[in-house]
Amino acid sequence: MTVHIGQLTAEHAGEALTVQRAAYVAEAKLNGTLTIPPLEETADQLAADLESNAVLAFGAWLGPRLVGSVRGRPEGTRMEVSRFAVAPDMQGRGVGKALLTAIESAVPASVETIWLVTGAASTANIAMYGRAGYVHVKNAHDALGVPVAIMEKPVSSGSLAT
Repeated sequence: MTVHIGQLTAEHAGEALTVQRAAYVAEAKLNGTLTIPPLEETADQLAADLESNAVLAFGAWLGPRLVGSVRGRPEGTRMEVSRFAVAPDMQGRGVGKALLTAIESAVPASVETIWLVTGAASTANIAMYGRAGYVHVKNAHDALGVPVAIMEKPVSSGSLAT
């Protein structure tokens, strides 16, 4: 069966939250805390975010099942890729790459740089983003003190959707 990528809307909030939590529990454990924003977001907050005109959102469906999601937050010349999640049983099957391609393809013309944050201990994520052209620009700590890696990718002709 083929994965279909499409727009994620507020009516998908419950399914998206289920996928998000399943994906982020493993990442949170890997990074030493279960107190991370993707695990604390509520269905109402997620639905409101998806209704916002300030967010780009895509889902990946395998038949009727939502198996992944991603959001993009453009702000001026930069866009954050956030809440990137793939159901644990679907990881390593190209779903993440398809979602990343979708969000990169939707970048507004004003955006010059795409950036994202992943756990510093999430070496598989860091490697995947690196293969997609993202560069690890610095390590930091998030608001809760969790070590994170910040990665960026310039937007230029031919550099996206790799």
